[in-house]
Amino acid sequence: MELAKRPRRLRKNQNIRRLVRETSLSMDDVIYPLFVVEGSGIKREIPSMPDIYQFSIDRLMFELDEISKLNIPGIILFGAPGKKDEEGSGAWNSNGIVQRALIQAKKRFPELIMVADVCLCGYTNHGHCGKVENHKVLNDASVELLAKTALSYAVSGADIVAPSDMMDGRVGAIRRELERNGMHDTGIMAYSAKYFSSFYGPFRDAACSAPSYGNRSSYQMDSGNLKEAAREVELDIQEGADIVMVKPALSYTDVIVKIKSCFDIPLAAYNVSGEYSMIKAASDKGWLDEKKAATEVLLSIKRAGADIIITYFAKQLAGWLEEKIHM
Repeated sequence: MELAKRPRRLRKNQNIRRLVRETSLSMDDVIYPLFVVEGSGIKREIPSMPDIYQFSIDRLMFELDEISKLNIPGIILFGAPGKKDEEGSGAWNSNGIVQRALIQAKKRFPELIMVADVCLCGYTNHGHCGKVENHKVLNDASVELLAKTALSYAVSGADIVAPSDMMDGRVGAIRRELERNGMHDTGIMAYSAKYFSSFYGPFRDAACSAPSYGNRSSYQMDSGNLKEAAREVELDIQEGADIVMVKPALSYTDVIVKIKSCFDIPLAAYNVSGEYSMIKAASDKGWLDEKKAATEVLLSIKRAGADIIITYFAKQLAGWLEEKIHM
């Protein structure tokens, strides 16, 4: 008699499915993005990102207290300064918005991992990610400014600096600058495979970072390229990255799979603003169940190989996982 092969035997009830589940989500997986602005008493919802806010530093401390209680291990901080200029000098100003936020946050929440995004787009009056001359972003001149910015964040208390600009050679320049100044323990999480994507729109509202002319296709990656992502990751590892990243996540799970199969290094994936807002909008219309859709998306990112997921759903995920424990 031929034995019947029935995979459904391992799906017949919830507890069996739990026992054989290959991938699951936990709060150990996530980093929560936060936006800090000048002023006081500010907690301002971002219209294109429901339930996500811009915080002044004083209100940010209350948010960090809640995040700590939810057992979220870390945050990534983005600054929206009050003033901008051609070079983005507010990015490396020791009294800048992110620097002041880091100093206060690290003093009050020393165990919470503080990641500081390193880019100039939110600080330049043209909205591009580096120094510009005749509407062209200058790679090497920009790298110098990015290294200064990363050092300033590290000195202010960042545990990890995260260059998101996609300039060539910036990871090596940042590593050298950190080492020269004794910041040996500061990690680098490189946005190694950051694609030119339509999913960044709501973030640019939140960080006030949309370019005033042109776009970023000359320095962010073309969405059709997979092998190039592996080359970018390899270069960043050689230059001293401790963690590499794929951004966006949902439309690039094949890239996550590729990077994870080729490199033995912690891999982050950014579940970006557009991916978040799509689910929020569809849920608001009653077209999707927000909890089910969001957890399925996050699970797919982890299943593809991400060790770390940067997601705006982090706080909600904490509640959803708590509900699951008590089901």
